[in-house]
Amino acid sequence: MRRDSIFYKLFQQSPSLLFELLTNPPENAAEYIFDSVAVKEPKFEIDGVFLPPQTQNPGVVYFAEVQFQRDEKLYERVFAESYLYFYRNRDRFSDLQIVMIYPSRSTEQSEIHPFRNQLNGDQVHRIYLDELGDIRSLPVWVALMALTTLEEERTTEEARYLLARSQQEVPQSENRAIIDLLTTIMVYKFERKSQREVEEMLGITLQETRVYREILAEGEQRGEQRGEQREKSLILRLLTRKVGKLPKKVSQRVESLSLEQFENLGEALLDFTSMADLDAWLSGLDGNF
Repeated sequence: MRRDSIFYKLFQQSPSLLFELLTNPPENAAEYIFDSVAVKEPKFEIDGVFLPPQTQNPGVVYFAEVQFQRDEKLYERVFAESYLYFYRNRDRFSDLQIVMIYPSRSTEQSEIHPFRNQLNGDQVHRIYLDELGDIRSLPVWVALMALTTLEEERTTEEARYLLARSQQEVPQSENRAIIDLLTTIMVYKFERKSQREVEEMLGITLQETRVYREILAEGEQRGEQRGEQREKSLILRLLTRKVGKLPKKVSQRVESLSLEQFENLGEALLDFTSMADLDAWLSGLDGNF
């Protein structure tokens, strides 16, 4: 997963987060909507656009670009896309602002002279995450952004700190979103570790993750029986998401497992990546098929 996609998930969850990075945010920051837009002729895809509320008075549109790898023509593209979109929608907006988010100054393109007026004016804001200050002194959502820039040896400690802090400072609904984003960031940072290993690093359980909650909600909506059958159904759904649709013979084999074996399977499947992993696990049981 690209790191910029993590940031756009953050913006989707909390659009006002962008304005916490700015010195002079708009007074109606909480009313902005985060979106991605397409500009035709030529075709541009702008991933991060913050749209003001639609009122009789045109508002200011904000464009956000997250860049973790150097692109020597980044400003050429960003300015072309932003101003073209502004031109095509001139009646909707009174002004435009552009926010560039980098992990550090070293990621910024080297040739910036042609854009000196824009970069030295008050319309373009360059944010360097490693210069925001101590991660523990930042607001939780901003700290999540800074977490992506830390070295691996610091990431786990700071992630656990942010998790504990979020449980005290933010509503439960937002805390669940933070758990999901922290897990996503950790999986990105530690690509060689399984999801279960990442969850153990954070000190969270399967029951706290988004996938588990989604499947549990589906089961409740469909009125599935409680107890043993509900647990088996849940694990089967998780298994299908991990390895795909089960062949009939394999499905029958799995459904014949005891409750204890199902529970063991629920733990083991977190490390599965293919049907071969399930076959190998089943072969390890007594009465191999």
